[in-house]
Amino acid sequence: MTNPNTNEHPEQENRYSRQERFAPLGKNGQERLKGSRVLIIGAGALGTGIAETLARAGIGHITIADRDYVEWSNLQRQQLYTEKDALERMPKAIAAVKRLKEINSTVDIVGKVMDVRTDELEELIADVDLVMDATDNFDTRLLINDMCQKHRKPWIYGGCVGSYGITYTFMPGETPCLNCLLGEVPLGGDTCDTSGIIPQAVQMVTANQTAEAMKLLSGNHGALRRKLLSFDLWRNEYITINVDGAKKPDCPSCSASASFPYLSASNLEKTDVLCGRDTVQIRPSRPLKLDLQQTAERLGKLGEGVVEHNPFLVSFSLGEHRMVIFQDGRILVHGTKDTAEARTLVHRYFG
Repeated sequence: MTNPNTNEHPEQENRYSRQERFAPLGKNGQERLKGSRVLIIGAGALGTGIAETLARAGIGHITIADRDYVEWSNLQRQQLYTEKDALERMPKAIAAVKRLKEINSTVDIVGKVMDVRTDELEELIADVDLVMDATDNFDTRLLINDMCQKHRKPWIYGGCVGSYGITYTFMPGETPCLNCLLGEVPLGGDTCDTSGIIPQAVQMVTANQTAEAMKLLSGNHGALRRKLLSFDLWRNEYITINVDGAKKPDCPSCSASASFPYLSASNLEKTDVLCGRDTVQIRPSRPLKLDLQQTAERLGKLGEGVVEHNPFLVSFSLGEHRMVIFQDGRILVHGTKDTAEARTLVHRYFG
């Protein structure tokens, strides 16, 4: 049996030939891709699409970090996973790496089963050239933003829900950062679990994210889009927005006097295991004022679980778990002491 990593398989030399014939890349660009190191945070719909494209493109080293496992509802759009992965509840990072190594054995691919917080990200980001956002919540994205600003690492934001998608390439020292854009552009909203999603929206976002990644990693910085892209495939809308003017000279995340507030525990989502109870409490980084009636109606339309509410809270029972949501955004997740599992449930239904 031949080893695909040796010269015993000479046809391997043709693997990237079609890519190298693309003039803006060429052999020099391909060599740059081979020497690149990318961190992908999240191994869901966006993460699997990004990882497969970059692995097939010959990115030299890819690290994938994710805290979740494969479920049946993932198979509709998370392209690296199989029914066997769902049956075995295989951790996404492990299942993704297994499949990617079958696709391209010449790429160094590492899977990290972890809940990415400040300490974990500090370690993961040390030697990478680019961070790819494939997360499902803004708490983690703001953490990524501050860490990338601190270490001067570019990162590519992506998000999608329904038929809508959005992406932007953040270049520290050149573009506005995510903190600059907060309140300026429509970055947040519903989740896939509450509003659904079509796979084409995922594919459109990952195509744009990975195209930007290949431009950047191959040294073609002049080809970067430099604009925020948003689209709605169902409504046939496609918009690019110049957000250069949103860059704030006093931004706490990217200005000359940056303090990187989202690397501080006081500005992150607070998670506590309640003593003596099979319950995790999650508090948002900033107090909210939720419309509980609207929250109850939105959850009720899902057709899954049991929703109850009164003027003070909403209770959402789902299998062995029950989430209790208060007006200030605080959520109690009953039925678990695992903080990562609790955050997964909350981000799934509340973003």
